[in-house]
Amino acid sequence: MKKWNLVVDVAECINCQLCALAVMDEYVDNEWPGYSAPMPRHGHRWIDIKQKERGQAPMIDIGFLPTTCNHCDDAPCLKAGGPDGAVKKRDDGIILIDPEKSKGRKDIADSCPYGSIWWNEERQIPQIWTFDAHLLDQGWPHTRGHQVCPTAAMRSIKVEDEEMARIAREQALEVLKPELGTKPRIYYKNLWRYSKAFIGGSVSAEANGVVDCVEGATVRLIKDGTSIAEMVTDNYGDFKFDKLDEGGGRYTVEVSSNGRSKSVDVELGVSRNVGEIRL
Repeated sequence: MKKWNLVVDVAECINCQLCALAVMDEYVDNEWPGYSAPMPRHGHRWIDIKQKERGQAPMIDIGFLPTTCNHCDDAPCLKAGGPDGAVKKRDDGIILIDPEKSKGRKDIADSCPYGSIWWNEERQIPQIWTFDAHLLDQGWPHTRGHQVCPTAAMRSIKVEDEEMARIAREQALEVLKPELGTKPRIYYKNLWRYSKAFIGGSVSAEANGVVDCVEGATVRLIKDGTSIAEMVTDNYGDFKFDKLDEGGGRYTVEVSSNGRSKSVDVELGVSRNVGEIRL
C-alpha cells in the first residue's frame, strides 16, 4: 500500500516560513472533526523551522531545518496512547491524535522524543500537524506546505515503502535521530547543512610589500596523521572542508603554494573559521 512521506531539502530551505504560515492558516480557529481540534493562535508551531549558524565571521553560513511530527511507524506516542485509540496510525502512514480520547493526556505530548507534540493548555489536549490528512482525504495531491514552498524544499509524496527506501538510498536522505529507531516518515536531504561542521579559512601571502590572497594553493585536511581531504583555494584564497562531525577533535590544516607551506592545528567542536593563514 502507498503511504505518505515528507522530503525536506535543508539546502533549499530559505526560512520564508510559508509552510508554517500555511499550517496556521489551515488550523488556527478551524476544527476538523475526526482529524484535529483548532490550533491555538499563539504558542504552537506545528511546523517549526529551527535555525543554526555555522562558523565565524566572515566565513559563516546558516542552515534552516523544518521540523514537525515525524509520523513514525514505531512512534512512542502510539504506545503512550494505549489501546483506547487516543493515538492511531492510519494505513497510509499518517498519525492522528483523537481530540476527545486524548483529553488530559499530557503524557502523550511528553512521550515524543522529538518534542513535536504540542500541548494545548486551554483545551488540555496534545496536538500535532496531521499531515493535512483532511485535505488529502478530499483528494488534494499534496500538503499545503508542499504547495506553498517557493523553492521546492518541501515535498509530500505517497509511494510504497519499497519505493521510498529506494528514493532514500539514491538521494542520500536521512531522518532525525535515527538511533531512536522510531522509523520516521519525514526525510531530509542535505541534512549536513544543519547537522555537520566545517573547517575553513583563507590563504594569503606577501609579495613586494603587498599582502594578497593566494588562489590555487593546495590545502590538505589531516586527521591522525592521515590526509582525509584535499582542495585548492578559490580566487579569494578561501577553502572550506565541510560535512565533518561536530566534536571531531584535533585536525591539521596543511597549506602549500609555490614552494612555501604552513600547518595549523584545529580543535573541532562546532564549525571553525581558522581565519587567515599567511604563507
